[in-house]
Amino acid sequence: MKNAVRLLAAALAALACAAYAQNYPTKPVRLVISFTPGSSTDIIGRAVAAKLQEVWGQPVVAENRPGAGGTVGSEFVVRSDPDGYTLLANSSAHAANPGMYKELRYDTMRDFVNLALLGGGPNVLIVSPESGWKSLKDFVDAAKKTPGKLNFSSAGIGSGTHFNLEKLKLAAGIDVQHIPYKGTPEAIGDTIANRVCCYWAPLNAALPHVNGGKATALAISSAQRSPLLPNVPSVAEQGYAGFDYTLWVGLWGPAKIPQDIAAKINKDVNAALASPDLKERLAKLGTVPGNLTIPQFTDFVKKEIEDTKKILDAAGIKPQ
Repeated sequence: MKNAVRLLAAALAALACAAYAQNYPTKPVRLVISFTPGSSTDIIGRAVAAKLQEVWGQPVVAENRPGAGGTVGSEFVVRSDPDGYTLLANSSAHAANPGMYKELRYDTMRDFVNLALLGGGPNVLIVSPESGWKSLKDFVDAAKKTPGKLNFSSAGIGSGTHFNLEKLKLAAGIDVQHIPYKGTPEAIGDTIANRVCCYWAPLNAALPHVNGGKATALAISSAQRSPLLPNVPSVAEQGYAGFDYTLWVGLWGPAKIPQDIAAKINKDVNAALASPDLKERLAKLGTVPGNLTIPQFTDFVKKEIEDTKKILDAAGIKPQ
């Protein structure tokens, strides 16, 4: 009799949990964005948040918490209640940070649930028109003439914009110094002003400056050209076969979010990303929407962690 009661109680609890998940969300959801306003993470995160607000019928409140390559926002979310109402939008920096920092105050794989891949797209290498450089070769030649003298900007240590240049340094055999910024708007600003030599800018953030003539685009990081900048050749086209780098943005939550709620978030996010209006909006930003299950995204993040550690080792970058 006691066993039957226990089984009944467990079944009722499971039904209640499932019903709770189906009704989720019943109040506003906070979306913590780990980089500054105007960054690729911010632009994509807010676009998805706006669509989810339509789908869920509840406010999805975006909040920027930038700093330390995205770790400030990550730490805030990992310490929040695991109820599904505080989520994290972060970039590929999330997978880079385990190799960048000796003492992260969280475990990237253990302390988060990998909810969804929001999307990804190429970076574009931009320089100031004042530099006089018109091609990737011009930049590489200048770097080789003055090794260690040129400085490049990034959206922060461990960011995708940082790793894109580290990868180019290895491919081209050049030595340029890293100047980390708080985020993309600041990094672009100093590049346009010619205070730093170049920036691997997210395509969506660079487009207005390139199209407006304030920045010169030298190369696209993806294997193929972008339809948004059809006249800008890829790195691979310019003598570095096999070069390919994608900046991606994902969604995470604290690891103890109930599985049913996590599954619903994944399902709803993927449905939002498949909607024609959001697909069109992301396409204009040069972003291909994601469509991965939680296990698929988890495997993807694991591989990205491994790959970025290989880049770190090859570049001789030691954890801080």
